[in-house]
Amino acid sequence: MLNKIGRNDLCWCGSQKKYKFCHEDFDKKIINFKMQGHIVPSRKIIKTKEQIDGIRESGKVNIAILDYISNKICVGMSTEEIDKLVHSKTIELGGIPATLGYEGYPKSSCTSINSQVCHGIPSELDKLKDGDIINVDISTIYKGYYSDSSRMFCIGEVSEEKKNLVKIAKECIEKGLEQVKPWRFLGDMGYAVHQYALKNGYSVVEEIGGHGVGLELHEDPWISYISKPKTEMLMIPGMIFTIEPMLNMGTSEVFLDQENEWTIYTADSMPSAQWEVTVLVTDDGYEILAY
Repeated sequence: MLNKIGRNDLCWCGSQKKYKFCHEDFDKKIINFKMQGHIVPSRKIIKTKEQIDGIRESGKVNIAILDYISNKICVGMSTEEIDKLVHSKTIELGGIPATLGYEGYPKSSCTSINSQVCHGIPSELDKLKDGDIINVDISTIYKGYYSDSSRMFCIGEVSEEKKNLVKIAKECIEKGLEQVKPWRFLGDMGYAVHQYALKNGYSVVEEIGGHGVGLELHEDPWISYISKPKTEMLMIPGMIFTIEPMLNMGTSEVFLDQENEWTIYTADSMPSAQWEVTVLVTDDGYEILAY
């Protein structure tokens, strides 16, 4: 997992300090967890200070774009209009929409309405109606660094059932964040999310999870929200990943739109809700980099 490095060599993290004064004890701690049989991150997953600073700036742009959309989204707006706003604001702020052209994806955002779980493709044909709920998911490249987050929006007069789904989906993020601490496990976070969703009567999508982010849009590790405590990868300072559980009002089962090969729907056509944050594991907890 870790390449050999001399104690008096410069540390691998780029700090310009000798290894023995920087990450030697840190690496020994990781090796100890690995010897106990746990999954541990490779060095390429751990971000340097310079990289963290860059990803943090990218996150600020991502936040600003979603704030902008929050003030514009309304009944009658098409999802294509939302996408154009995302695109123009991203360019204005000096960023690049990370999803545009990513593995062939055709738009600058994902707009998922009601029973669309994720990856809804913006269209002039999809106009927001009174009572809809929608997830707007955007990813930004800023000066070479990636950030990723999404928010739910209630359009007009939304039913109490949908409002509660949106509320609990957001609270699941908060429950997950409570478990983000160095030297604990991603499974602790996923378990907290899942239990809170179940407690409130919702299912969690199993096939789609979170991911590392920062130097690319999707990096290791893949993150489950139906995991068990003390399983999955060890969380250590410098890791950056998304927390983005998808809660369904009905079954957890989903299906892929075979025509566009992107959009995921609930199998029973019941509503789904999702919020997403980009989070950094710190020495004493976490920092949200994008929301």
